[in-house]
Order: sequence, then structure tokens, then C-alpha cells
Amino acid sequence: MDKLVGFARKKRLGDLLVDAGVISQDQLVKALQVQKTEKQGERLGVVLIDLGFTDEKQIVEALKAQLKIQSVDLSTLRIPEEIIRLLDEAVLRKYNLIPFKFNEKNPNLLCVAMSDPLDIRAMDDVSIITGCQVERFAATPSDIAAAIDRYYGNAEALRVAEQYTREKQEQAKARAALETGSGNDENNVQQAPIVKLLGQIIEQAVHRRASDIHIEPMENQVRIRFRVDGVLHEAMRHDISLHAALIARIKIVSGLDISEKRRPQDGRATSIVDRQEYDIRVSVLPTVYGEKVVMRLAQKKALTLDKRDLGFPEDELKKFDHILSHPNGLILVTGPTGSGKSTTLYTALNELNVEGVNIITVEDPVEANLNGVNQVQVNEKAGLTFSSALRSILRQDPDIIMIGEIRDQETAEIAVKASITGHLVVSTLHTNSSANTITRLADMGVENYLIADSVVGVIAQRLVRRVCPACGIVREATAGEKKILGIKDPARRINVRTPGHKECVRCGGTGYYGRIGIYEIMPVTADLRQAINRGENADVLEEIALTHGMKTLRMSAIDYALRGITTVEEVQRVAYDDEED
Repeated sequence: MDKLVGFARKKRLGDLLVDAGVISQDQLVKALQVQKTEKQGERLGVVLIDLGFTDEKQIVEALKAQLKIQSVDLSTLRIPEEIIRLLDEAVLRKYNLIPFKFNEKNPNLLCVAMSDPLDIRAMDDVSIITGCQVERFAATPSDIAAAIDRYYGNAEALRVAEQYTREKQEQAKARAALETGSGNDENNVQQAPIVKLLGQIIEQAVHRRASDIHIEPMENQVRIRFRVDGVLHEAMRHDISLHAALIARIKIVSGLDISEKRRPQDGRATSIVDRQEYDIRVSVLPTVYGEKVVMRLAQKKALTLDKRDLGFPEDELKKFDHILSHPNGLILVTGPTGSGKSTTLYTALNELNVEGVNIITVEDPVEANLNGVNQVQVNEKAGLTFSSALRSILRQDPDIIMIGEIRDQETAEIAVKASITGHLVVSTLHTNSSANTITRLADMGVENYLIADSVVGVIAQRLVRRVCPACGIVREATAGEKKILGIKDPARRINVRTPGHKECVRCGGTGYYGRIGIYEIMPVTADLRQAINRGENADVLEEIALTHGMKTLRMSAIDYALRGITTVEEVQRVAYDDEED
């Protein structure tokens, strides 16, 4: 232990990373210069990551090898309460570390996960406060931040809420005149505790992998829920007295009118958590107890994945590539809200975005900025609707047009005609299946012959939850589960995976961790084109597509269940409409 500490005193992180071959000497010199001039007070490791010279995992591996210490994955551990009480949250955040257990052989040796195991001052402070020696473990900064948030986040949010309440009471007399008018909200939002509370809520949501934050006023409380893997979970509750100030703060950061409380409003904001920028779409809706806010979180770079990261099986990926290879025509992505349509569209555009093409999009709202793509934001108040924007776009010499959503007959007809006149058009529709998408266009008033000539492929999709890898249990399927999975032979032995115990740290006791897409890809073949021309219904179109090798959403979900990626319950939940009697 003393030898390791001595080594740490002589070595600095930058030198260690150079010795390990993770960065070059020139990169270290540049990072130190940036740290000194632009990012004063920031840790060197963070500066190196921000400059793109390395990443968290490479630093951890280098620390392990050079210092001869172990690393730890905190997302799989449950830290005992007696360990949590040893150190104050402020100390943990200051040094970006967290203790997680005592050494089994020496109870006086405290195992501490550190983003910088070379920080001797941090080790000394932990030893003085706890009265224990420190055994260092390497961990990524984001893993430590998420662990601190998991064990201390709600307590910190509660302290901030209580601080705000105390300050409000103390200043009540001084602010009595302002509280009678709209100035009340403007004054409230200047209170640091409310600013800090909103930051805590957003940070917790990111660390819990939430896609949406719901802030809901009730009779005496404000309920805050996070949507994780498509399901809402309650995160915290606060006294209703915080509601007005919290909503006002959200309105200010998202550019909304804080004095307007009687009508719905929509806005946008950005937030940086763990050095990643998040785009936040804000929706405010008046309810009987006050305004409810839903904030949708999107990591800007997450919407432009590599096509292989979308979850396509190899055979489906070939169909996806075939559809995208068309020089003109209409490609439709379909599914309910929250099924990943935007991610698929942006990934497709990223694939098509090469120097020789002019890509223009019409969106409401623009969800992510794409380099080299001309993106138009719909503004109905200014008369810039999907249809009017599309007419203007056609005079901009486009090769590829992306329409955020086909909502009406006018937009549908312009999209179809644009695809016939030599443009590749990609868009979304809200339908249940690929075949239903064709009939929906017909219902909108588009002529069958135009649909047959324009549509080159339809992709229907959903998201199913993955079974948690840490706590998932493998067991034999029941007779009822075999029936759902389409197993005809009741004697056939089939294993399935189900969620595990409620104490799992990795998934927070939900039994699921992350989601994966299931797809129903329907290229429009010659047979399908003839059937569309004849005006056949969705069932007939689906039967023809199946003979050409299309896999339905239900077939894709069953495949994932048989491979142990998801559960039978998820098959029923996501592919219920396609279930056969």
C-alpha cells in the first residue's frame, strides 16, 4: 500500500497516460495548456476527454495497468447503508469518489472507487474523516457521478427544497408586495435553491436513463416521475409550495411566457450533464391543480446512430439497405409515439448524407442538428406549415427530402408527387403495421395508382425492453407462454428469461435495462404494387408481403424472446394487435 502511494506521489495522471500509450506527449502539452487557460479548475482527465484525445474507459484501463489496482463497476453493486453514512455528499462530489465496501480481510481498509486514484489529497481527506485506510479502485467519472446521485440524489433534492422553503418564509414580509402580482414568479426564479433543484431533477433523470420527466401538481404535493424504458416510475415528491417557482424556472430556461398560465405552451432548452449536451423539449399543460410539465430528454448525438446500432438482424439490415438504395420514391417509417421513428429517420439521413446530395428536412420540432443537412422548423403562426414548406423546398433543387410527419391529405399528396418526380422522400406516419400504412395513405385521399408508383418501402417499428443482464432468470416456459410464442408442440422444452429480484442495482429493481427495436420491413415488390393499384385491404397486402419474406412485428418480438433478449410479457405488450387467436 505504501509503495503504491509513493508511486502515486511521484506520478501524475498525464505522465501515466503517456507512459501507457493512451495519449502522446504533444496531446498532454495541449491539454495542460487548455486546462490552464480555458478550463481552470477542471480535472486533467476531463479536459483530455473533452478534447477527444481519449475516453473514460481507456483512462481506467491505463490506471489499472500502471498502478496495479483493480477497477469496479458501481452499476452492479449495492452499497451498504453504513458505508453511505461515512462521508458527506459534498466530499464525494468534490473529489469524484465513493466508498463501496470494507476490505473482507481488513475491516479498517475502506474500498473507494476513484476517478483519479492519483489524488493524494482526496485519499488523505477520506482517511481523516472516516478513520480508515483507503484501498483505491479505478472507476469512470460518469459511473461515480451516477452512483452518488443514486444514493444521495433524493436527499440533496429534499435539502434544496427545504432550503427554498426556509428562504421563502424568511423573506415573506419583504416580498409581500411582489407576491400579489405576476412579479412573484419572476422573483422566485432568481432563488438559487430552485435553480439547483431543477438541475438535480434533470441530472437524476439522465443518470436513471429517463426519456421524459413528468412534473405533476397534486392537491398538496408535486409529484415527479421519470419514464425509463417506456414505463413511468415515481422519483420524488415535494410540497406544493415549490410548484409555482419550479414551473417558472422551467419556463424561463425554455423561452416560454411565465405570466401565461391558462393555455398550453411548448418550448426547448438545453442542459449539460456529465459533459454531454441534452436537448430538452418542454410541454406545459394547465390542469385543475396547476400547470403540469413534461420534459423530453434527448442526447443530441444519440439520434444519429450507426445503422448497425439500431438493432436490425442481418437479414433485416439487407432489406433496410435495399430500400435506402433507391434514388427516388417514398420511404415511410411508422409506429406509435416513442417507438424510435425519429432515431431511424436520422440514422437513414446520416447514411444518405454524402457531399454530392442536397438534403432538406421539414420538422416540428427539429430534434437534432445534422451537419450538411438543411433543416427547416415548422412555424404555423408565421404560416410555415408542412405543406407550405414542402412547396418552397421543391424549388430548392433537393435530392432528398425528409418530412417529420405526414399529418394531412395536402402534405401526403405533395410528398407522393415529389417522390414520383425524381426525389427520395422519407417520412413518418402513425399506423400499427406496414400494410396499414398503405391503406392510411389511401384513406387520406391519395389515389391508389400514385401510392403504388411512389412508395418503395415501409418500416414499422416498436421498442421492446431488454431483460436486465445482472438479475434476469432463465426458466422453462409455461404452456401459456409457449402458446404466445407460437410453439405448436406443448411437449417441446423452451427456455425463456424473466426479470429477477427487486434489489438489483443495475436496473433499479424493474427487471429491465435498455430497449431494442423490433422491425417489420416491407419493400414494395411488383406483386404488392399491383395489389395496391387494385385497392386491396391491409390483410391482403400483408399476406403478399409475407410470401416475399417479410417478418411481422410479432415474429421479430418472438425471436427476441426465444433468444432471451426480452420477455414473453413484452411480446404481448408490444405486439398485442398482431396476436392470433
